[in-house]
Amino acid sequence: MLRPVDRLYDFTVAAADGDAGTVRDLYFDDQEWIVRYFVVHTGGWLGGRRVLISPVAVAETGWDQRRLRVRLSRSQVEQSPDIDLDKPVSRQQIVELHEYYGWPAYWGGSLTMGTATPGVYPMIMAAARQVEREMEEEGPREKYRGDPHLRSARVVGGYDVHAVDDEIGRVEDALVDDEDWIIRYLLVDAREWLPGRKIVVSPEWIEDVEWGESAVHVALSREQIESGPEYDPDRPPDRDYEARLHRHYDVPGYWHD
Repeated sequence: MLRPVDRLYDFTVAAADGDAGTVRDLYFDDQEWIVRYFVVHTGGWLGGRRVLISPVAVAETGWDQRRLRVRLSRSQVEQSPDIDLDKPVSRQQIVELHEYYGWPAYWGGSLTMGTATPGVYPMIMAAARQVEREMEEEGPREKYRGDPHLRSARVVGGYDVHAVDDEIGRVEDALVDDEDWIIRYLLVDAREWLPGRKIVVSPEWIEDVEWGESAVHVALSREQIESGPEYDPDRPPDRDYEARLHRHYDVPGYWHD
């Protein structure tokens, strides 16, 4: 089901042996628009550390209870590798994090989602060695270079959204599929330009994101957007709404892939 990302903020992260913290942000891949990590604040019991937890570790998302149950223990989270989230997360840190938890190595093109099992560990190590070889070939600075495609969902909120012929609004939120953790749409507040309207835009319709300029450019005209199906924030988007949306823009739905 599609859910607003901002509803996840402040969810309690429930480990197998007690609460481990709260969700503060999501990091996603700006090429695939896949959520790679939850940014979790561990609270007082760990002195306020922020740690990264992959959706691979999620056992259940309790939307009504506002709890994210994970297949981890508090000690696993406590002993996870230190990552300074005030700086770009380096490739080496990502490798170390996945080696520590035994999570699938997405950078090797292995998995979108799934459960980490002993069977995938050789794949993790192979991908890790591939990254290490690349870092050796590209020089010592590559080891510490931040992942240029890892983005904060909170930061994208507020970005200006431009159609091909006009500015149409600002990013208010994103809608994520809570089964595969792919961001399917950006929720755009267009009320200053299209009074009373909120719209959704698929990442597939985005021509460019100017990260330095905080701007999203979509390959749609203002007229197309204005005449499209309106998003109702009080009603979760269902497949019927998505089908009408994709028919309006004459693009196939992702569910047909």
